[in-house]
Amino acid sequence: MITEQIITLRKQLKSKLDPMRFEHSVSVSFTCTALAMRYGYDIQKAELAGLMHDCAKRFTDSELIQKCQKHGVALTEAEIKAPAVIHAKYGAYLAENKYGIQDPEIISAIACHTTGKPDMTTLDKILYIADYIEPRRDKADNLPQMRYLAFQDLDETMYEILKGTLQYLGKKGSTIDPMTMQAFSYFEEVMKQKENKK
Repeated sequence: MITEQIITLRKQLKSKLDPMRFEHSVSVSFTCTALAMRYGYDIQKAELAGLMHDCAKRFTDSELIQKCQKHGVALTEAEIKAPAVIHAKYGAYLAENKYGIQDPEIISAIACHTTGKPDMTTLDKILYIADYIEPRRDKADNLPQMRYLAFQDLDETMYEILKGTLQYLGKKGSTIDPMTMQAFSYFEEVMKQKENKK
């Protein structure tokens, strides 16, 4: 029963993550359920993906790199240069191999929640967006607009968040993961096609 699994996993995570990270994970899981209700997606799958998305966040960047190497989780050069994204890949590995989550959609959503990717599933988009807009977040200037837009159009929200992320990383001079660039190009194209249909 997925509800029992969620309650068990929530207890396990609470003992592993620091209190703020655990609060964030629960908050993302409830934001995922709200978006799932709006878009007619499986509520419990969305909740589980949200709860588990940061399950690897308790490790340092260097620990994450070592663990990926040890368990054969392939990393790109860009990921090693910008290790903030690696917890998503290792989190997907942990979700499947440690926490027993077998659903490929949930594993996929966890794996791409930091960078996005082209041709994302509904759950991929729900988790990526929920991680950005959950109620505990307060850093991004465009949060009120994104929180509203998330309940209007997932693709447009993805496009706007990715655009903002690339601008932010560009200003900071940070390394940008190529997958984020590919995701942005993909959603830019989606938005052009929608515009042409109007």
